[in-house]
Amino acid sequence: MSLRYQISLRILLISLCIFFIGGSISIWQARKAVSKEVDSSINLALQLIKIGIGTTKIHKTDWLFRLSSLEQTRHLKIQIKKTSGEIVDITHQQPQSNKIDETPPVWFVNLVMSEYPKVEYQIETFNSNSLTLLIQADPMDEIDEVWDESISFLSTLLLLVLLTFLSVHLVFDKTLSAIHSIVGHLKGVGTGEYQKKLPSFSTQEYDSIASAINHMTDVLDKTQQQNRALTQHSLEIQEEERRRLSQELHDEFGQSLTAIKVMAVTAAHEKSDTKKITGSIVEICDHLMTVVRTMMKQLHPLILTELGLKATLEDMVNQWENRNAPISFTLHCDDGVDMLDRTIVIQVFRVIQESLTNIIRHAEASCVTIKLEIKENPNELDLLITDDGKGCNLSQMTTGFGLLGMEERIKLLGGCFKIQSQVNQGMQINVKIPL
Repeated sequence: MSLRYQISLRILLISLCIFFIGGSISIWQARKAVSKEVDSSINLALQLIKIGIGTTKIHKTDWLFRLSSLEQTRHLKIQIKKTSGEIVDITHQQPQSNKIDETPPVWFVNLVMSEYPKVEYQIETFNSNSLTLLIQADPMDEIDEVWDESISFLSTLLLLVLLTFLSVHLVFDKTLSAIHSIVGHLKGVGTGEYQKKLPSFSTQEYDSIASAINHMTDVLDKTQQQNRALTQHSLEIQEEERRRLSQELHDEFGQSLTAIKVMAVTAAHEKSDTKKITGSIVEICDHLMTVVRTMMKQLHPLILTELGLKATLEDMVNQWENRNAPISFTLHCDDGVDMLDRTIVIQVFRVIQESLTNIIRHAEASCVTIKLEIKENPNELDLLITDDGKGCNLSQMTTGFGLLGMEERIKLLGGCFKIQSQVNQGMQINVKIPL
């Protein structure tokens, strides 16, 4: 069910409720007004009769004249009941209009009409005859008036409802246009169209949504570009690593194996110095073993698998400290890190390795501290790497592939990667990984 249909249905139901309540109130007020008007007319007629006739006996022609003066009294039917039982009408109904449509409908008359009192008043004439004056309610004139008033009230109510409905739909059409524009833009974002922007909207709420979506697309576009650049850089590194390995295999293994083969062929001769040749072969094999260990360590440190993360970090820090004597390295590492999942261990090791490489290359630091600990509440692994180097202004820093690579490694583990730095106040890398 569309939003337009739902709102239209609700407006229709509300309008019907308003008409029902308004009509009920109008009928209740009309019934109350007719009853009040009829009671007032009866009381007025009685007061006029009492004042006009009084308690004295009057001549027949006098009271007939006086009663005939009540002919214009509204909402009343006045009759005289003689001693013989004959009833004589004094008042006459006003002539009705020939237009049937001006007469209130029967259902309205039945709803408004109620039981009205019938008043009897005794009159004595000069000839001592006793007459009874009958006064009955005749509310049709008043019902005609309240019917006209009700029609006017309901017509006004209908007009207001229609104007409200029209206003709501105009606003709703504008709202739907904005929603369709936002939905269309989000569909474009889903297909990778990050450069297209939403326009500004006159409605503040939709303009805020458009600004938030535009900001989101900017971030997505920037992230996509970074990911593409990082992927390209990773492929270049991979190809470079393969080229370097291929070159080392060719240079080291190829030449060494060729030398071993030549020595083996030479050792086959009777006059060859076998002892000297075997010694050379042993030296070449030792060299090859050293080359293999170096290549394996570059690809993946075996100590990480054999002795764990803590021992690997200690060995790496010692190597960095030996090669960079002026820099002081401090390592604080919990013993529990050796029990972590292998995926977390290798990623944390690579992050620390890349961080130390960046510090040596760019920071010009004299003191480096690495702190790795496991916290129980919340259950997470915290890594803090600080240096006292030259630092940088983060707002003006162009993030390199090293930092992007570290951040991506931590994000893959569902962790948080933060950098804090100021010029000439060093840099701090804070990593939190949920366990």
